[in-house]
Amino acid sequence: MSEINIKSSIENGRPSETRLPKEEAVYDLLENLNIDFQRLDHDATASMEDCQKIGQILNVRICKNLFLCNRQKTQFYLLMIPGDKEFRTKDLSKQINSARLSFAGADYMDEFLNITPGSVSVMGLMNDTDNRVQLLIDSDVLKNDHIGCHPCINTSSIKLKTRDLTDQILPYINHQPISVEL
Repeated sequence: MSEINIKSSIENGRPSETRLPKEEAVYDLLENLNIDFQRLDHDATASMEDCQKIGQILNVRICKNLFLCNRQKTQFYLLMIPGDKEFRTKDLSKQINSARLSFAGADYMDEFLNITPGSVSVMGLMNDTDNRVQLLIDSDVLKNDHIGCHPCINTSSIKLKTRDLTDQILPYINHQPISVEL
């Protein structure tokens, strides 16, 4: 396993230097909603092992974020599950009445969420103004006081209160999550 390089200590709020517009947009959203968050800068994450190390430093359980679609590519889903939990498409398909789930392509990630593979994050839903992506959250994620995710780029990770996500961010960006049990 390779060692990820952590580039900073845990910081409160946005970085002082300018970042990519999609990352800046996440910080703008959080600040506009008066949501406190912590941030950690690091090399690009390449695996869940990298994310787990970041989670240990931030003292948060990092979620696995999976971008899925049905066979016809007419329904799209963003699934948040604990990073250490196994994902089985048949278990999810039954709960949401959508057969033949698979991973959606990078072109859809970019078009709907303005993110790239490796940077998939619930924060990307702020870019889904047409509500083409349904958010699915494993119930175990909702049991944690905090969540960790990328700010639409995989060279930083943020920690925020789960309640801030569910009670402020998601209503503000007009995305109602569906709770699932995996």
